[in-house]
Amino acid sequence: MNGDVLDPDAARERLAAWRERAEQVAANTQAMSERINEVRVSASDPQGLAEVTVDSTGSLVDLRLTDEIKRKAPAVVAQAVMTALGQARNQAADRSQEIVTDTLGADSAAGREIAQRLGDRLRSGPAPEEPAAPARRPPDDDEDYDVTSDFRS
Repeated sequence: MNGDVLDPDAARERLAAWRERAEQVAANTQAMSERINEVRVSASDPQGLAEVTVDSTGSLVDLRLTDEIKRKAPAVVAQAVMTALGQARNQAADRSQEIVTDTLGADSAAGREIAQRLGDRLRSGPAPEEPAAPARRPPDDDEDYDVTSDFRS
């Protein structure tokens, strides 16, 4: 048996070192949580129709549509929003995972698990490249498009 186990001074030193490590992990975890909660990411679709902003949970916090949507079929606009949303969520996952690595370290088993769970929760898979062709051909950019025509029988 090791003599250090019964040495009260050595035991106190080990306890003090363990407590210091635990306090550091707690401080790093708190810092990580605060930084992740501040994450806001914006992304746009390739056509420039929609820009979305998501928070650290992947929830939509802002949506901006350009005037170009007036000339597009509703299905095209909806796909643009969904594409931008997927890109923003993927970027939020990347940013959150970077924060975890920065604060807990790349060698931390807990950090790897947290990063994996964040990525799984936020990622929506690859964003679609182009929206599916609508059932009705949208007008050329030069033509005026009456969006109400999609809702008429």
